[in-house]
Amino acid sequence: MSQPPDPRPSSPGDLFVTFTLLALQGFGGVLAVAQRELCERKRWLTHEQFVEVMSIAQVLPGPNVVNVSLMVGDRYFGWRGASAALAGMMTIPLVIVLGVAATYVHFAQVPMVAGALRGMGAVAGGLIIGTALRLAGALRGSPLGTWATLGLGATAFVAVALLRWPLVWVLLALGGLGMAVARHRIQRNGPTGGAAP
Repeated sequence: MSQPPDPRPSSPGDLFVTFTLLALQGFGGVLAVAQRELCERKRWLTHEQFVEVMSIAQVLPGPNVVNVSLMVGDRYFGWRGASAALAGMMTIPLVIVLGVAATYVHFAQVPMVAGALRGMGAVAGGLIIGTALRLAGALRGSPLGTWATLGLGATAFVAVALLRWPLVWVLLALGGLGMAVARHRIQRNGPTGGAAP
């Protein structure tokens, strides 16, 4: 009995529509919606692949989810897929943001508007935390192991959020340390085994 083919986008147009819908759902941040759509509904990426793509997207310049759209589009259709995914992620939201920005200029001082924006910030924070918890299981297979991964994450949080150190230096230092430890463990134990819990 043959296995069904892996799910994949049918065309660059499919990427455009998918990323347009992602962008339109992503009030306060598209990351949580992208993870659910790409990993759970479409199944174009596994949770592990999504974590890998997000890791690269975070250290590249530009918005993370835009970098994700480029990488996912390129994975399936090369530059045509990357262009389609990027266009889907940016076109309609750009029109909406320009309209909202023009409206905001007139209503920014209204207390109800200011309160609504604070509430949206809280929702966005909750979405990010929820996504992080959902993807935490993908870290089990990391060569770093669970404790080293959590330690690096906690150190990054303390350095950036509490000590206010520049993000670029924290990323370079902790990212370099994480890569060095992962490389050492892979050389010692092989690419698939021996991840310390």
